[in-house]
Amino acid sequence: MKVVAAWLLGLVLVVAGFIGTVTVLNSTLYSPGYQVEEYFEALRSGNGERALGLLNASVPEGSAAVLDDAALQRGASAVQDVEVQEPAAAGEDRVDVPVSYRIGETDYTTSFPLERTGSEWLFFSTWEFVPSALPTVEISVGDMAESTVNGLRIATPEGRTALPTFYPVELVAHYTSEYFAAPSRALPVTSSNPGDNALPLEPAPTPALVEAVDGEIRRFLDDCAARAVFQPANCPFNFQTDQRVAGDIRWSIQRYPEIRIEPDGGGWALAPLAGSAQLDTQLQDLFTGAIEDISATRDFEFTARLTVTNSSVTVTPVIEF
Repeated sequence: MKVVAAWLLGLVLVVAGFIGTVTVLNSTLYSPGYQVEEYFEALRSGNGERALGLLNASVPEGSAAVLDDAALQRGASAVQDVEVQEPAAAGEDRVDVPVSYRIGETDYTTSFPLERTGSEWLFFSTWEFVPSALPTVEISVGDMAESTVNGLRIATPEGRTALPTFYPVELVAHYTSEYFAAPSRALPVTSSNPGDNALPLEPAPTPALVEAVDGEIRRFLDDCAARAVFQPANCPFNFQTDQRVAGDIRWSIQRYPEIRIEPDGGGWALAPLAGSAQLDTQLQDLFTGAIEDISATRDFEFTARLTVTNSSVTVTPVIEF
């Protein structure tokens, strides 16, 4: 009897241990929360292929630039203080798994729907994310042909592109070139249906472009001033008189135009240019023969066409009288 009792006790302990093991595994390794944790780990490691498989999501049309490797890692690294919470029943064989986290200074919660798809070894439940589609964020950058998102340079044909993205992540975009730049803008993507799915950048002229244009305008005006005539051809200033020239003709630029580069129909244009020039010479009165020193200021205005490429700046003055 003692042997039988011992054998029965051992059997009970084995069964109890087995049931305990099944319970523990179903609440950890085979739980819906474990699938969510694995998904977040795939995001943090930049493993887009595994993340996509776990999320069971389709990829909309667009650039896949931020769906893998360093760009994905950067987006996921902004997601801090991640806490996978207890699943909540959402119908037969379905649960919602809430995840709380922080991006920047803001707290968020995203719920991931999962469904029971069967079992393994008869005892262990298997869970999968409910099929969905990745959200898409549109990057726009004026008429620039590229931008930088999460450290990766991407093409923006006609100034825009669509980026399918995982969630939750943060997309950080900026544009930088020698002549135009747009400061960084960040967009947290926290669900498969984000309310704000646009990340617009607004490039503006850099000091280098203003300096280059200013140099071109100054060279043009200095060339006009170097001509010892009253009416320099294709120049914005001149001097008219009925008297005879009795000395050297010397032009000098007293005030150079202020350079303002403004948006113009998707491109860029120079605002009207205004300045002043001074003429110094001597004139002789035709009747009396008297010679008089002349110092005359001439205000002027003109426009100019602006053409900018990645490597050059062309300014073409337009003179109209």
